[in-house]
Amino acid sequence: MENRNNITEFILLGLSQKKEIEILCFLLFLLCYIAILIGNLLVMISITCSQLINHPMYFFLSFLSLADLCYTSTVTPKLIIDLLAEKKVISYNGCMTQLFTMHFFGGIEVFILTGMAYDRYVAICKPLHYTLIMSRWKCDAMIAASCFGGFLHSFGQFLLAIILPYCGPNEIDHFFCDVYPLLKLACWDTSRIGLLVVANSGLMGLVTFIVLLVSYAVILYTVRSYSAENRHKALSTCSSHITVVVLFFAPLLFIYIRPATTLPEDKVFALFYTVIAPMLNPLIYTLRNMEMKNAIRKLWCRIMGSKDIN
Repeated sequence: MENRNNITEFILLGLSQKKEIEILCFLLFLLCYIAILIGNLLVMISITCSQLINHPMYFFLSFLSLADLCYTSTVTPKLIIDLLAEKKVISYNGCMTQLFTMHFFGGIEVFILTGMAYDRYVAICKPLHYTLIMSRWKCDAMIAASCFGGFLHSFGQFLLAIILPYCGPNEIDHFFCDVYPLLKLACWDTSRIGLLVVANSGLMGLVTFIVLLVSYAVILYTVRSYSAENRHKALSTCSSHITVVVLFFAPLLFIYIRPATTLPEDKVFALFYTVIAPMLNPLIYTLRNMEMKNAIRKLWCRIMGSKDIN
């Protein structure tokens, strides 16, 4: 279908047309991206360089940080650069590449969050079988399955976008390339394509979100019979997971669960799962987690110690 395209590049309208607001947003999102890089790299390195990597929960957390880092890097650097650009241009191939990679890493993150919920369910509801069920082989298989699931999801979105003919106009009312804004530019009836997008993104997200909420509801019901100390520890861990799940899924569902339409609010909600959630996740998982705090402290002491030796 590409030979039917008259479009070789798209113009992103971005977050705002006012230069003062764009400069303010540039400074804000530059700081956010630096925080994302530092926070997620710190979590990954602290877990990898400690015994926590042998624990399934932290094993998944390290890959979640990697997925967060890759996911936000498909959108945020381009957003930051465009905020200072006079003309926000992205090539056709660049647009399709951004769409594919964003949904690929986003899909991986969704499935890793599901794996983390399953890990907590087994740890709390079936503690005697935890070591047997959550073996390293099974954890590796779940990560591989997350990558495969993310690929299937993103390939579906990519296929739906690339088969459409684009004849103009070429202005995308967003700060990145996504399926819904692209559907508005297609010179073709996209009603059926829109339903497929809802099925691939909206329903998948909704089903996963419901499964996650049910699993955590079962966990919360189970911990009622625990001692006060164990109940507090379990609730502390699960509250972090639930916060991350809601922070990621709520804005995502707002955009993708409805029919193929775009709203002015979509840009704000998209910022939550592309920038804000990846920035807050390291804080959410470390502030109330003593093991993560100790791992970060040991890493810091190791770095300072090596500097003293040199």
